[in-house]
Amino acid sequence: MTDYAKRRLLTIVSETAIESRLVADIERLGAHGYTVTDARGKGHRGVRSSAWEANSNIRIEVVCDEATADTIAEHLRTHYYADFAMILFISEVAVLRSEKF
Repeated sequence: MTDYAKRRLLTIVSETAIESRLVADIERLGAHGYTVTDARGKGHRGVRSSAWEANSNIRIEVVCDEATADTIAEHLRTHYYADFAMILFISEVAVLRSEKF
């Protein structure tokens, strides 16, 4: 039987233009790592494609403990939601090698 640890998966979809700011905040607020991928789709601000960098989106995923996820989520809500296209959602996940998160 493998022992899994519960962690939070924080998923952020936002504008490519603020990637470096988001990554710096995520690290400063306690995350041990993150994954960034290109993202495209449609939402209330219309279709977002990755073909033109000024109009493209990224998806940042962070696996962390509950307190870190809450801290990051509150910071993003407070400092970015009013001025940038951004969605954020949090899921509970089971991980191996929990010391990495």
